[in-house]
Amino acid sequence: MIKQTTIAAPVETSGLGLHTAVPVHLRLRPAPPDTGHVFVRTDLDDFEIPASVECIAHCSYATTLMRTGVMLSTVEHLLSALRGLGVDNAYIEIDNLELPIMDGSSDDFAAMILRAGVVEQPAARRALRVRHRVEVEQGARRVSVEPLEGWEIECMIDFAHPLIGVQRMTFDALDPEAFLREISPARTFGFTEEIEALRRANLIRGGSLDNAIVLTPEGMLNETPLRRPDEFVRHKILDIVGDLALLGMPLLGLVRAERSGHLLHAALMSKLLRDETAWEIVDMPVGARVAVAS
Repeated sequence: MIKQTTIAAPVETSGLGLHTAVPVHLRLRPAPPDTGHVFVRTDLDDFEIPASVECIAHCSYATTLMRTGVMLSTVEHLLSALRGLGVDNAYIEIDNLELPIMDGSSDDFAAMILRAGVVEQPAARRALRVRHRVEVEQGARRVSVEPLEGWEIECMIDFAHPLIGVQRMTFDALDPEAFLREISPARTFGFTEEIEALRRANLIRGGSLDNAIVLTPEGMLNETPLRRPDEFVRHKILDIVGDLALLGMPLLGLVRAERSGHLLHAALMSKLLRDETAWEIVDMPVGARVAVAS
């Protein structure tokens, strides 16, 4: 039996919100079996917002959750670290309306989890197994999921930019060591021509070259080099892992994403869950590498 996990001890960090530029304090705490990932707004009398598809509010430039009018934004990079490292249950205390952006990747959150340690719990780990193919598309953008006795992500991005172009990657999302090595360090990215419009919309007020790759028409503003030549598609996979964590348990299926984004990821999860013939909840198969060594 594959068992559920939580972190071994509380761990905390601080940073700035990408879109709000407000200082944020973040603390992870162990949680009992079958809790899932639950955000706790300590600035609002410990108001709880479950990391659930049902709480998705909007998905423009980040994934935002809302419960009874209380919002929490930019949750995907932390959720990616929790799911990517196989942490099933955790309370996530946050004292503002947005998670800290850190360096734009999941590395700082992964380091927190490793610092805390991961421990097994007595309950069996459950997984959502896909039974038949489900797809959503919007023009040339599409994302689908189909049956597979594992969890793989096939991702393709396509940007008319000299540093990007067409990039493809296939990733085993049940391998925490591979997540740490291949996906977690990949930073978010944006384009200089979008910056003014985003700022007019009161977004990316905390954005800087310390927490994003900023692309000019010919190259990038950052003086530090890319961490991988295909860092861009790796970050897209990071976002997919984080968004699909909102299913509440690991997925057993093959995800194919072409030019996708947060909105399509949310639409896929909603369409999948609405079709009760398309999935079933099962015990995680024995032999899957589903938790980080601590």
